[in-house]
Amino acid sequence: MNRLLALSFSAALSTASAHTVVTVVSPTPALPVSAPKAVLLRFGEPVNLRFATFRVLPMPLGKTPAEVTKLALGLKPDSPQLVNTGPVPSGMAAKLSLPLKANLKAGPYLIAWAVLSDDGHPVTGQSLFRVR
Repeated sequence: MNRLLALSFSAALSTASAHTVVTVVSPTPALPVSAPKAVLLRFGEPVNLRFATFRVLPMPLGKTPAEVTKLALGLKPDSPQLVNTGPVPSGMAAKLSLPLKANLKAGPYLIAWAVLSDDGHPVTGQSLFRVR
């Protein structure tokens, strides 16, 4: 009985401390793509877009993805460095499509995000893609 109670408590704790994860990013880092019109992010649970930040920008030479993510998330939404356009919708959503500027130049790009989990903890992440 004590073992069952301990297992139940452990399962509840791991669920309560779970953080929002991105389950799908498109384009993927695996294959170079023609200039996409948008990037797609899917989350494991709906996120409040009002308290989220999303940025897409070219990957500068000599910088790590972690460095560029920090830089990107600090940029204002209208920064000329960004290639994502238009405002991010508000409300709850489990997927998001970010429109991109037309005719992206060949090279690597970074998608950076910061969202709040259900438990209020910030979750940041990034993904890369390459335009051929």
